[in-house]
Amino acid sequence: MPLSDHEQRQLDQIERALYAEDPKFVSAVRSTDPKVHYKRRIWKAAIGFVLGLIVVMAGPILNTMPISIVISVAGFLLMVFCCAWGLTSWKRMTGIGAEPDPRKRSPKPSRGPKSSFMERMEERWRRRHEGP
Repeated sequence: MPLSDHEQRQLDQIERALYAEDPKFVSAVRSTDPKVHYKRRIWKAAIGFVLGLIVVMAGPILNTMPISIVISVAGFLLMVFCCAWGLTSWKRMTGIGAEPDPRKRSPKPSRGPKSSFMERMEERWRRRHEGP
């Protein structure tokens, strides 16, 4: 839905005011590629994963038993979180797992009406008792 003339003028005025107030911010926002953001998130997740691995390994080094278990579990949870975060960012960056284009789908051959499991079992039962 296109903007009305009044709304377009207001938007232009806001943009000019923002550019006059902070031109570095405006240029940074205009030139940002989403892939750069996702790559940064993947690097942060990788660093977090390595830190989690270090924390997991540091847990047994400590001699106090209950604290070492808590530290190791916290490190493991950090590793799992960072792995999920990195994989999610990677999938968004590459487009893997996105919804397929409905125009590219090939039509599936129709086999007729599908019968439920119970209907097929009832049909087998009837054939068995009506048969020879």
